[in-house]
Amino acid sequence: MNTPIFPINTLSREQMGEVKKVLCAGGVAALATDTVYGLAANAFDEAAIGRIYQLKKRPQTMALQILVGTVEQARRLVVWNEWAERAARAYWPGGLTLILRPNETGVALRRGFEGLGLRVPGHTGLQKLLAELDFPLACTSANAHGCPVITTEQELISFANGNVDLILPDGDLSACASSVVDVMESPRLLREGCIPRVQLEKTLGCVLK
Repeated sequence: MNTPIFPINTLSREQMGEVKKVLCAGGVAALATDTVYGLAANAFDEAAIGRIYQLKKRPQTMALQILVGTVEQARRLVVWNEWAERAARAYWPGGLTLILRPNETGVALRRGFEGLGLRVPGHTGLQKLLAELDFPLACTSANAHGCPVITTEQELISFANGNVDLILPDGDLSACASSVVDVMESPRLLREGCIPRVQLEKTLGCVLK
């Protein structure tokens, strides 16, 4: 069975309504981001999250990223601090994932991990989708665990068709994943991605561990 394909940057009102309906009902979407193609679902839906892990063959010991539409939405989920404020002001929307401690609202997303990895993506179509939703999206790269990330629309369709509920493509994307910085206490660089270490250190005013 073929999966519906709606280009994410040109969603009609009717298509946006269908995307919202599918995600609210626990569906999984393969979609474009400002970094690589991802698998995404309602971050509060345990069954949908389980489907992502199963499809990707991702170990349960590895957390999923949480995508939000604005800095304010991020603050509603975590214990915000000055490190996060500096980084978000400089790089959001964009390719930086910040690890922060969840607050009372965000603790439901922790799933055994100490922190939440939050990002405000810089992709216009994805931003519009997030603005339409009443929940954040849990997301991870759209590829089998241990395999190269998917950056072309054709690769995405080959991987996701028949396995997810929606495909929201946007042509060929960057091959660079987000940089990941733990700012729960003193900042630590967990992954150097599209934002270089030296640039992050200059912004935060410290040497990253």
